[in-house]
Amino acid sequence: MRLASATLDSPVGRLLAVVWDGRLCELTFDADATSTREHLLARFGTDLFPSHRDPAGVCTRLRAYFRGDLEALEGVEVDLAGTPFQEKVWAELRRIRPGTTRSYADVAAAVGEPKALRAVGMAAARNPAVLVVPCHRVVASDGSLHGFSGGIERKRWLLVHEGALLA
Repeated sequence: MRLASATLDSPVGRLLAVVWDGRLCELTFDADATSTREHLLARFGTDLFPSHRDPAGVCTRLRAYFRGDLEALEGVEVDLAGTPFQEKVWAELRRIRPGTTRSYADVAAAVGEPKALRAVGMAAARNPAVLVVPCHRVVASDGSLHGFSGGIERKRWLLVHEGALLA
């Protein structure tokens, strides 16, 4: 299996997962399908990706996550093809444990660029694998919710689901 995709209905809406050689390269809300196709066309020279029931087990892990196994997404291998800075930020985001949040300033400091708050925010905004790279766990320094590609209500739902926020 070189390039395969699957859609999954979830409590936060329809998700589209695209896997390349057994590694997740895109996980977006289905509304982003056009954007996803553009990324895939630029990266792989095609926007055609065959449908698969559960590419690389990603759908099984997503279902487990939504059933309450908050650690289920941690073993998902990714191939995100970002810039070196984006890759550093995305790796740091994967270190944020379920049920916790960190500020953009915390993430910037952790990647060795303490003044790069906006760049961290931009890297989070360009995250091609929502949930698996948990950019929803990044909040403003005052704890308020900002910037999530799926919208603030989805971000709030995910943080409540993980126990980082009270309902």
